[in-house]
Amino acid sequence: MKKVLSIAGSDCSGGAGIQADLKTFSAHGVFGMSVIVSVVAENTSRVIDIQNIRPDMIGKQIDAVFEDIEVDAVKIGMLSSADCMKKIAEKLVYYQPSHIVIDPVMYAKNGCPLMEPAAVTELMETIIPLADVLTPNIPEAENMTGRAIHSIADMETAAKEICAMGCKAVVVKGGHAIRKDGGKAMDVLFDGKRMYHFDTDWINTKNTHGTGCTFSSAIACGLAKGMSLHKAVEKAKEYVTMAIAHSLAIGKGYGPTHHFYRLYQHGLPEEKEEK
Repeated sequence: MKKVLSIAGSDCSGGAGIQADLKTFSAHGVFGMSVIVSVVAENTSRVIDIQNIRPDMIGKQIDAVFEDIEVDAVKIGMLSSADCMKKIAEKLVYYQPSHIVIDPVMYAKNGCPLMEPAAVTELMETIIPLADVLTPNIPEAENMTGRAIHSIADMETAAKEICAMGCKAVVVKGGHAIRKDGGKAMDVLFDGKRMYHFDTDWINTKNTHGTGCTFSSAIACGLAKGMSLHKAVEKAKEYVTMAIAHSLAIGKGYGPTHHFYRLYQHGLPEEKEEK
C-alpha cells in the first residue's frame, strides 16, 4: 500500500484541512498520515481562531513519520506562519520525498484569511521552490503574481509566472471564477514546458468547502501510485468533481464535499474467494 503524508492545518468541522486530506487518501486506497501545523476553530460559515503548533513540534512530527515509515508522496496545505514554513522546508530538504504537492492555502472558502500577510513572502521564497506541483486557486494566483486574472489566457500567464518562481509545475484552478465556453469548470496545468486544460461540467452548488484540499490530496495519491503528472491531475479533477456533485448540505455556510460517495453508494467491492 502506498503511503501519503499531509502537512496542514486541522479543520474541526471536518470538511477541509487534515480531515479532508485523510478522507481523500482513504478514498484512493492509500495509507494516510498527518503532521498538524495549526489548529483551526472553523465551521462552514467562519474562521473563529487559529492556534499554530510550535515549529519544533512540527519538525518532530515530520521526524516521527519519516524515521519509521516510507513516504511515497507529501501534500502540503495550510501554513499560516513564516516560522512554520522554515521548519517544514528544512525537514523536506533533509528527507527528500519523491513527490511534493503544495496547495498554497491563503483563504478559507468564506474568504477568511488563513495565512499571516508577512508569511506570503516566505511562502514564495522557501516553500514554492520545493513543489513538484503547486495548486493555487484564482485569488491565491492573483496574490502571488500581483495581477488580476479574468480569463483562461490570464490563468496560463499566471501559471508560467508562478512556475518561474521555482516549482516544477503549476495547476491554476478556475473554480467558480472562470469557466470555459459552455459553462465548463476549467483548470490549467503548466508543467514547465507545455500547457494542459482540464474541463468538467460546472456544478451549481455553494457546498464546496475543502475542494482545494481534496484536489491537491488526490493529485498526491496519483503521483504516489506512479501516475504521470498529467494523469494524476486528470484523475484528481474527476474525483473532486464527483465529490462536489454529491456535496453535503451540512452547516449554515459552505457545506463539504462528499469524499466517500462512491463507497456509500456502492459499498466495498466483493473479494473473490481463494480456491
